[in-house]
Amino acid sequence: MKNKILLMVLTVLTGCSTAKTTTEMSNINEQTVQTVLSRLGETSSESLSPLAERGVRQAAALWREIDGSQDDFIAFCLENYCMNEPSREILFNKLSVACENIFGTANQLSVALKKPVHLQGDDLTQIDLIMGNYGPSSHFMEDMYANKVAFICVLNFPNFSLEEKDTLGHEWSRKQWAYARMGDLFTHRTPSRLNQEMARVTGNAENYIASYNIMMGHLLTEDGRRLFPEDMVLLSHWNLRDEIKSNYAALPDALEKQQMIQKVMEHIVCQTIPACVINNPAFDWKPFSNTVYKDGQRVDAAGEGAVRYQHLLATYTVEKQMDPYHPNMPTAIIRNFEGSMEISASEIEDLFINLVSSDQVKKVAAFIETRLGRELQPFDIWYDGFKSRTSIPEDELTALTRKKYPHPDAFRADMPRMLQVLGFESGEAQKIASRIVVEPARGSGHAWGAAGRWEPSRLRTRIGPNGMDYKGYNIAVHEFGHNVEQTLSLYDMDHYMLNGVPNTAFTEALAFIFQKRDLQLLGYPAHKMDENTVLDIFWGCYEIMGVALVDMYVWQWLYENPEADAEMLKQAVEDKARMVWNRYYEPVFGQPDCPLLGVYSHMINSPMYLPNYPFGHIIEFQLEAYFNKNVNKDGKTLAGEVKRMFTLGSLVPQLWMEQAVGSRVSTDPLLKAVDDCAL
Repeated sequence: MKNKILLMVLTVLTGCSTAKTTTEMSNINEQTVQTVLSRLGETSSESLSPLAERGVRQAAALWREIDGSQDDFIAFCLENYCMNEPSREILFNKLSVACENIFGTANQLSVALKKPVHLQGDDLTQIDLIMGNYGPSSHFMEDMYANKVAFICVLNFPNFSLEEKDTLGHEWSRKQWAYARMGDLFTHRTPSRLNQEMARVTGNAENYIASYNIMMGHLLTEDGRRLFPEDMVLLSHWNLRDEIKSNYAALPDALEKQQMIQKVMEHIVCQTIPACVINNPAFDWKPFSNTVYKDGQRVDAAGEGAVRYQHLLATYTVEKQMDPYHPNMPTAIIRNFEGSMEISASEIEDLFINLVSSDQVKKVAAFIETRLGRELQPFDIWYDGFKSRTSIPEDELTALTRKKYPHPDAFRADMPRMLQVLGFESGEAQKIASRIVVEPARGSGHAWGAAGRWEPSRLRTRIGPNGMDYKGYNIAVHEFGHNVEQTLSLYDMDHYMLNGVPNTAFTEALAFIFQKRDLQLLGYPAHKMDENTVLDIFWGCYEIMGVALVDMYVWQWLYENPEADAEMLKQAVEDKARMVWNRYYEPVFGQPDCPLLGVYSHMINSPMYLPNYPFGHIIEFQLEAYFNKNVNKDGKTLAGEVKRMFTLGSLVPQLWMEQAVGSRVSTDPLLKAVDDCAL
């Protein structure tokens, strides 16, 4: 998963002022706006730019009494509006340099403060948690409005709506796109106190999730057997899910292990998991009867309650307080989709439902049943049999990865070779790898990108005392894909304000592409786009789209029930998970009311991030199909096409896809490819 904290840093850089003054109406009236436009027209030797009125009106809407009088506003506009393109370009370049320095330095500070909570090391203390939750950029916008930099920016680089970017953007030059992204910086005035509170509550949620370990060696069957190794510790939900996947290989007790993990997951969702067994090896636990034992004797153990959902509720509470400061995007749902993802929630929902309700689902499910030789069970949403590694015992893979990567530096030292395997030339591979550092994660791992072109991106993954096991390696390759995107889309970008990709689904797409080639990077046969790849992407979409729909529906419920407490939210999550399951999964799996779709930890520490994954899978398929058709033809290479695509910058999603592969984002190509498979 791409690092959510950097996204939060950049989000924090879009708010400020005090609650009292920000919620007041602008003190600039229409007559004042007309006076400014008239005076600017008199000053200009050329006709006034059509953007002038947009910039003046947007600046007027953000101006408050604390910023000055109407006469002050007139004087400010006349003094700071750039009357010609050369002066506007000079201003843009100076603001770009300033932004890179501020964003990059703030990012470095955030990285440093969060190291104790993100990386393996000493036991955490209260001061680690407090400083890790500190938001270095919380006051940035407040300062920029106070010193009028924000108004200078808005006046000369006005904001365009998503609809305008989708339509007008096709005709814009690279520089015009960079100007438009500059115009996205200052669109509202959220108080710094709310930015800091958001940093605190999300930090608490991340710390909660990072230590949510299940002691697998202490799980018991009802007849007292231990199915898992004594020292196996799995983080929810990532490692639990991956353990289910690994047991599609021919392993002892594989089916029984998968059934037990499903039961553990259900207890986590419903919060009936005994609190004492979380991250604690002192107790044994029978998940099916939900009974706890200490030293062989049964003991009373209280369930976790609603702790999981208290964190989600805390995030919603802060988002709700931010709503009044975003008149154009008045809910967190709109801000997440139309703002961050730049695609509407309804469009995302339609894409997902088009696939999860398709006839192709039942066809693929029947094919999986034939392969397994049994009826599907709910945990088979994570069926992993379309990957070549499923036929290789995980112990064999782990022995290899532990030997190759006993510590983080070994993985980092091997990155240039891995990039060369994917087609990057030696010099390019060395340059990219030199801008990535590898660190041992306390939690599941993540990729944290740079924000200034002098700092590295960071790959964090779990590395045990015996070296990197296969699960950790697989995640590390995924994060490596993120790091490559983060490096290319920053260091190789023509305009700093265009750095990055349209939204995190696009970096997830490249991470998936890398992850599918993890065995190739270990020396196994090269990955190829075949029917197994098509079915693997399709089944992955089917699983994660349901999870994402639950996440979306829970946030809709929160806005419909603003007075809800954590217990009510817990019940709502269960209800939404069961509703989505019964509608789109029970017809395939035959077991009603399963709450399994609510288990993803992202719902708690990265709310509404989950839709990026299935959106990313759709993009991944279209990219893979393009590579399959075009790579090794007309001089095109995988590495070359990756570099071309991931230096297009932060265009809107559909335009990026059109320039990358020649078509818009759609599930139709994937559905057609499934129909073409010999099932």
